[in-house]
Amino acid sequence: MSDVLATLWDTVEDRKRNAPAGSYTAGLFAQGLPRIAQKVGEEAVETAVAALSEGNERLVSEMADLIYHCLVLIAARGLRWTDVETELARRFR
Repeated sequence: MSDVLATLWDTVEDRKRNAPAGSYTAGLFAQGLPRIAQKVGEEAVETAVAALSEGNERLVSEMADLIYHCLVLIAARGLRWTDVETELARRFR
């Protein structure tokens, strides 16, 4: 895991545990799994649209949003990013 991704993961986990007031991430956790899954879907669509009709800067921005929301979804389900890494590694065997 890159340093940036590891820091983001740690932040997501912290927001899940501590739920600081005003935190967007804590708010997502409070809204529950259906809302988090909805956000992942929205961001996936926005990423696809950016890939087809917008510039690279917009695509990178939407991809970052998608990855962030995917991390929140993984944490909400009680999984860890390493579970995804393990699955990716399994596919290369």
